Amino acid sequence: MRTAQSLSTENMVFDTTLIPIAADRPGDDPIFRLNAEARARAAKGESILNATIGALLEDDGKLAILPSVSEAIANVDPRRAASYAPISGEPAFLQAVIDDTFGRSELASFSVAAATAGGTGALLHAITSFLEPGQSILVPEYYWGPYKTIASHTARKVETFSMFTEEGGFDLLSFEAGLKGQLEGQGRALIIFNFPCNNPTGYSLDDDEWRELSLIVERQAEKGPITFLVDLAYARFGAAGSERWVEHVEGLARCAQLLVAWSGSKAFAQYGARVGALIAVHPAPKERARLSAALGFACRGTWSNCNHQAMVAITELLLDPAKRRRVTAEREVLKRLLHERVDAFNQAARGTSLRYPRYEGGFFVSVFTPNAEVMAEKMRELGVFVIPLQGAVRVALCAIRSRDVPRLVVALEDGLAAAEESA
Repeated sequence: MRTAQSLSTENMVFDTTLIPIAADRPGDDPIFRLNAEARARAAKGESILNATIGALLEDDGKLAILPSVSEAIANVDPRRAASYAPISGEPAFLQAVIDDTFGRSELASFSVAAATAGGTGALLHAITSFLEPGQSILVPEYYWGPYKTIASHTARKVETFSMFTEEGGFDLLSFEAGLKGQLEGQGRALIIFNFPCNNPTGYSLDDDEWRELSLIVERQAEKGPITFLVDLAYARFGAAGSERWVEHVEGLARCAQLLVAWSGSKAFAQYGARVGALIAVHPAPKERARLSAALGFACRGTWSNCNHQAMVAITELLLDPAKRRRVTAEREVLKRLLHERVDAFNQAARGTSLRYPRYEGGFFVSVFTPNAEVMAEKMRELGVFVIPLQGAVRVALCAIRSRDVPRLVVALEDGLAAAEESA
């Protein structure tokens, strides 16, 4: 009887069988890697400001939660929580999410949805259902990095356009040129806009920018099919008036396929529950049926179904008037905490050498720099961690106490000086 040899490098006779596209992928997200480094240095007793991870922290450094949400999840019947959810999600959950997104807008009457594994799952469904392999999504030059990860993983690509004008407003001309180029080059377009409260810049479109953007989409829709996705990850933390995006996309939905990525991660402070939804709007019942079937098929072909316990709990929080009022009041406390930090940053940065977009709300702000890697490295020497991007560093103010903002701004200025010296 032959005895199996133990595995060792000496008797390994084959290379990995990963397909070529997967063979050299990075195994760790750089944001989580920098966060781990910051936490390790803090654990050794260093005074660290960790502005890397997009999670809202209390001033004591603990994760901010909404007690009403935790209670609702804990109170779900254990047997119901343990059971399979419907493939596309509980019907009551889907309708509650649609109503939560559109309120009294007529768009709610023309919508279908599917439950997803957080907002990320909604993006995955959009990219794989509305773009062919080899085609590209269209996003501003400052975008959430995992857009590219999802696109690459699904054999799609990313194209960008200049996000800001010299005056600091949204670059509508560049957006139209990018959209026109996509329609001419690939015959269709999927636009992903993470507004209000863009990650990584914190920028929110104003009413004029939304109006002009809608007109651009209407003009270009004559040249080919356009899908327009609004990623609402941070929208609940925007400044007053930012919710008017709904009014502006009502006209857009008449000429383009409107999608919305809804997420419970930030709005309900449940990052680990992985509850989200992709909403699709169409005026024709037959097309809504096709959309619903396509999204359900995508669910079955990826995760099959989503977190039932959290889905049931959030449905109750959205539909029960008393519980909805309570969770809204608790969220307002967190919004005030965040806006104190936003105000502190704007005040501390005023009059300095720092250049950054209009910042009125959201978890992040980005500071422009000629060399993000050098700037971030210099800041790490000072015990301040940020995320280097192309042309900017991302600062997660959601994790920084207001009283620490002056130290943060000083480190940003020192980092920028080092970056400019190296340029």
